[in-house]
Amino acid sequence: MKKLFALAAILGMFMFGVNQQTYAQNEGDTAATVQTDTTAADNAAVTNDAATDDTAAAEEGNNGELHKVIKEKFIEGGPFFMSFVLIALILGLALSIERIIYLNLATTNTDKLLAKVEEALETGGIEAAKEVCRNTRGPVASIFYQGLSRADQGIEVVEKSVEAYGSVQMGLLERGLTWISLFIALAPMLGFMGTVIGMIDAFDKIQAAGDVNAGLVAGGIKIALITTVSGLIVAMILQIFYNYIASKIDALVSNMEDASISLIDILVKYQNR
Repeated sequence: MKKLFALAAILGMFMFGVNQQTYAQNEGDTAATVQTDTTAADNAAVTNDAATDDTAAAEEGNNGELHKVIKEKFIEGGPFFMSFVLIALILGLALSIERIIYLNLATTNTDKLLAKVEEALETGGIEAAKEVCRNTRGPVASIFYQGLSRADQGIEVVEKSVEAYGSVQMGLLERGLTWISLFIALAPMLGFMGTVIGMIDAFDKIQAAGDVNAGLVAGGIKIALITTVSGLIVAMILQIFYNYIASKIDALVSNMEDASISLIDILVKYQNR
């Protein structure tokens, strides 16, 4: 019996030792796995950071390359004619931006203005309506003010006054468009002139050399093509702005005409009352 208990104790101690060794081995494997995963995550993070830095550097490099290419082409096209093309672009854009800002400020809510004018006529008469127009910005309010100022002279006089002052306001809206159209036509002309001069220079070099050499002709043709492309690009950019401004003016003029008719109707109702 004692031998049986001793054998059981020895077996128990042996099994306990095996379990402890297995548990320690499992803990070691788990720690190694965690360390491996942590190392892989760190490597992935480093790789992602490196990829992000490479992308940012590539974008910055592309922007730098674009500026460098534009600068090189500007110099290769010849500073004289390219400067005139650049001046045409700058002046055309300045006039276009000025017109866009002016037209946006000239845009008013005519329905709201007509409602205020009609309400002012019912409560305070002509002077109250004129005060509303005086405090409102835009050509429509100016036309209303001129019409209301002559309301005591009859509807026909009001109609003539509104029509005449509407023509004045339309002229103010269209101010500067002739200069924009001038730069639209001038930019490609300057480019074509650079083309002609570049070709003349190429033929002068051929004549001086007495032989047709591709290296001699290439320089003049390159200058010609660069100036032509630059002039056409400037003309296309300004043409887009010109069409937008023209469409904006047409919308404002149509709005002015509709609002003027509505003002006449309001004055007729007011005088009939």
